[in-house]
Amino acid sequence: MRDPLNRRVKFGPFVVDLYTHEVRKDGTRIRLIGQPFDILSVLLSKPGELVPREELRMRLWPGDTYVDFDHGLNAAVNKLRESLCDSADSPRFIETLPRRGYRFIAAVEHLDLQNPLPLSVPRSAQMPAGANVSLASPLNNSDSLALPPSANREAEAPVTPKSTSFWFSPIAWAAAVLLILTGWSIKAKTKNFVEAHAGRGLPVLRMRAFTGADEDAAQPSFSPDGNRIAFARWGIRSEDSGIFVRSVAGDRQIQLTSNERDLNPVWSPDGNTIAFSRWQDPGFTLFTVPAAGGTPQKLDTRGTIVKRRELDWSPDGWWIAFRGEDALFVLSLRDGTVDRLTNPSPSAEDRAPAFSVDSNRVLFVRSRGGGIPEEIRTVAVNSREEELVTAVTADIIGTPRWSAGGDSVIFSSNFGGKAGLWRVSTTRRDSPVQIGDSAADPVIARQGGMLAYERASRGLNIWQLDLTASGNSQRTLLLPLTGQTDQGPAPQISPDGTKLAFMSDRSGTMEIWAAAADGKNAKQLTVIGNAGTPRWSPDSKAIVFDANRKNGSSIYTVSLEGSETRLLTLDDFENRCPSWSRDGKWIYFASRRSGRFEVWKIPAAGGTPVEITRNGGHAALESLDGKYIYYAKTPLAYPEIWQADANGGGEKLLSREVRPAMWATWAVVDEGAKGAILFAQPSGSGSPVVTLFDLATHRAKNVGQVGIVPFWLGASRDGKKVVFDQPGWQQSQIMLVENFR
Repeated sequence: MRDPLNRRVKFGPFVVDLYTHEVRKDGTRIRLIGQPFDILSVLLSKPGELVPREELRMRLWPGDTYVDFDHGLNAAVNKLRESLCDSADSPRFIETLPRRGYRFIAAVEHLDLQNPLPLSVPRSAQMPAGANVSLASPLNNSDSLALPPSANREAEAPVTPKSTSFWFSPIAWAAAVLLILTGWSIKAKTKNFVEAHAGRGLPVLRMRAFTGADEDAAQPSFSPDGNRIAFARWGIRSEDSGIFVRSVAGDRQIQLTSNERDLNPVWSPDGNTIAFSRWQDPGFTLFTVPAAGGTPQKLDTRGTIVKRRELDWSPDGWWIAFRGEDALFVLSLRDGTVDRLTNPSPSAEDRAPAFSVDSNRVLFVRSRGGGIPEEIRTVAVNSREEELVTAVTADIIGTPRWSAGGDSVIFSSNFGGKAGLWRVSTTRRDSPVQIGDSAADPVIARQGGMLAYERASRGLNIWQLDLTASGNSQRTLLLPLTGQTDQGPAPQISPDGTKLAFMSDRSGTMEIWAAAADGKNAKQLTVIGNAGTPRWSPDSKAIVFDANRKNGSSIYTVSLEGSETRLLTLDDFENRCPSWSRDGKWIYFASRRSGRFEVWKIPAAGGTPVEITRNGGHAALESLDGKYIYYAKTPLAYPEIWQADANGGGEKLLSREVRPAMWATWAVVDEGAKGAILFAQPSGSGSPVVTLFDLATHRAKNVGQVGIVPFWLGASRDGKKVVFDQPGWQQSQIMLVENFR
């Protein structure tokens, strides 16, 4: 969602940027991504109004995308509430209107900062070729900065409020027409990296990850000789974050700073110094640091507030360009003066400078008042004459870059809804051509024919909780980033305790995977697509799961040894959430074949399904002795857990004390005489808890704590360990492309 008039919204201690998808609590950034953020943005667009569940379904799940909408929406809202420290029972922000939808009930304030008064800055004198560059005059010794503990990875200055709505202006109609016409042209010319190079008779590209998938690294910058890359990195601890330098050919790296708010490194022409920006409200501060390590020094911008992270160092060494106010400025490294480089109209703003190889021109992005189209332009450093390179009906992400030969520009844009790389000529009025997807913040080496870019990923992590750890529950991260979506990971420990099953889309589609119990040696078991809800067979040799089909969803099994996938339900009904009987002869599942979700079972070898419940049922698990099934009454949040005879009949509420957060947030374990149910729920005060309900005594006790109420929970058969999902963090990986031209 992008509303250029009301981009930043405040409620309670939270500030939300609806454009950059950033959320801060009392100035500290919190993690909120994917569908939970999307729901928040929809609710904030209609404060005080009912937002029907159906409206959220249409916005978040397109009509051609099949999901179990009820539990998907409930899970996303639960995660949103956890992030906002809100409660469904006593809401401060999000009120539930049962069976209808949600309403945002807190006071909402739209934050719109006024343009600062223009600063009168003298234009610096022109420098003769070959002049000595001294860094002494604009540098001051850096004092330690007292900053909040959380990084602002990409703080943005708010756009200026406008007096009329963009969407009813002539510009909007022109942009819409341009979008349609440009879309057809671009679609016809789209190529990937390899095809684009092959068509030009260039060497075959070699692509590889420059940083590890478990690192959070972004904003790469090549050294002048192309042998090193500087980048920003964020570690688990603040002291592990900052600006780093690593060799292109090896793994050796140097940490130059230890501040998680240090961003966007750029190299001096001699490769000895790196400049970077550091976020400090209300803007950024510019620093330099020796590339071999040393003490950062502050650059004096003479009162001009740096508004964005992007900066660039001219190849002749004379200038550092940055965004100040709504325009681009240049800082002279000879005499310390600051000069305005561009003069956008009052309804526009400039950002993301990049010098040409001869230092005579600067490439940059200009955003108009309505947000789209965004323009890539160049400005002459001496004459301030501007030229338009291209305009795109989408966001331009990061800094556009000159190609090595200067005859084209490489940039990242989310045209089509996903960040990708595009190329456009600087000499001809051609439409941009897509050359790669899933890429942002490109940078091109001036030597060596290399391109580096940022690839973002996000997902859910699998954690394990040891319920026997001396007095305190001990949590261990088993698998980070199981996928690039908010679905999954449905972790399940095998009955023999040696293996872990989970779902992941790390291969490109959502599939069933298995790993050792410690999360190592993960192996993909299926190639069916849209697979989920894995459950182990009693002998730990096979897994039953569900997967979407064209007209419904079906139940499958897969063998660990031969990876043989077998379809059990040969119909087009919605069949979900399977589990094995204790003797391995039956598979229980939820199905809508009778009009609503009921629990059914089918022979494990295949056959005719048998209905078990008649009054609603979902996600069944069998009792320790095989006589009963326990099941969630509905697929909604906080379902009641009911009991029925394994052969049908005897449906009754198990206990009002057992209310897991979701239909998937509980497990049956072999604890006590008749077994027990482990489930996760909010505690009412402090961290959510894992509760054990003894099926013989009907007594409940809390046995552990989790950070955030999970959607999925699995347990070892003896009940001593549980595995569960926790929100992952959005992180970035730097990719390297060789032989790029």
